Amino acid sequence: MDAGGSTPLLDFFKRGEVDRDIRLMVAQQVLGLRPHEQIGLLELLVDDRDPDVAAAARASLQAMTPAPQGNAPAAPDTTAGADATGAPQTSALERIAAMSPAQRLSLAMRGTREERAILVRDPNKIVAVAVLSSPKITGSEVEAVAKMANVSEDVLRIIGQTRAWMKSYAVVSALTRNPKTPVAVSLNLLPRLLERDVKILASDRNVPDVIRLAARKRLTPK
Repeated sequence: MDAGGSTPLLDFFKRGEVDRDIRLMVAQQVLGLRPHEQIGLLELLVDDRDPDVAAAARASLQAMTPAPQGNAPAAPDTTAGADATGAPQTSALERIAAMSPAQRLSLAMRGTREERAILVRDPNKIVAVAVLSSPKITGSEVEAVAKMANVSEDVLRIIGQTRAWMKSYAVVSALTRNPKTPVAVSLNLLPRLLERDVKILASDRNVPDVIRLAARKRLTPK
């Protein structure tokens, strides 16, 4: 994959919306990205305006083997529970709230299902989007995110534009019924709904008026 490819994270990096510490982490290959995404980001970062980031990206590219995923260090154990003394640790929400954006980004890629469910709602868009790039995310998690009305439109738009996830009817249905989904995405998915779901949508006052009206129009005999 070259730097002209497209992934959620790569699109954010291309727009220049990423802090230096996060760019450096990617250049040093410490996030555990998928190989094709890691290569695309490194190829972009070799021309980074920060000389340290650019140098780290060049060094990483030169050191990569045909199986770049083996270069990433093992993920730390981020599971909440009890420590060696039996005392309960802080909750996942509390631990995440105390983290820097770079730490939250790393956790989004390598954390637990519970942590991803929290981080996908992160106010920092790149952290939320990174959850969708996690190699650990499952189809059932994507479906759950598609139902959330408290995630950013960017997250829902990315789900709607990802071909693999659009093969799931449950995800398609969840997106069209989510009031936070961008209208253009919902309108594009509406023709794929079964009639029973179109009827539900036509009377759902939680979705934008334009979606409800489009559903009613589809039900109108020609």
